[in-house]
Amino acid sequence: MKEDYISIAETPKPLWQTIIAALAFTAALGIIIASFLYNILNLSNFKTIATMTESVIYLTAIGIGFSRQKRIYVDIKASKFKTATEIGPFKIGKWTTINNYEYVSIFLQLLADGTYIFEVNLWYNNNKHFKLYEKDNFEDALNIAYNLSEELNIDLLDATIANDYKWIDKEALKQKVI
Repeated sequence: MKEDYISIAETPKPLWQTIIAALAFTAALGIIIASFLYNILNLSNFKTIATMTESVIYLTAIGIGFSRQKRIYVDIKASKFKTATEIGPFKIGKWTTINNYEYVSIFLQLLADGTYIFEVNLWYNNNKHFKLYEKDNFEDALNIAYNLSEELNIDLLDATIANDYKWIDKEALKQKVI
């Protein structure tokens, strides 16, 4: 059965980041349990309790930083999209209605450090756009843009060269990929 929405995710986190996140969350939980047991036995040492609380906050922030992932959901039937931040099974995001899908574009964005990144945008409502994806690899960005444009049955624009925008022939691209 085909899903009613398209999900576009960042590249999965490397294993080492997942391990660090798991260790940070485990250590934070251990400190919470130790703090609870310590408080039952001795309520008089406020400095120790404050240090434990501070450690839990830092470890939780590290765990979130290493496990957080951005995912975009596009609900085709309901004409909505949602940017969600996911930390394990928890998802934070809000659905927004899109009217009149127009096209998907790929363009080259200069970053502050002088490097470039490819951005994939969904254009709608005459001049509004939603940034779906960014990656330093053109092939990955093109794959995401192509798949989305095929699902939504809209055009695909290559805007990677300034002032030289070109509509991509999706049929020719499909033949090249297959």
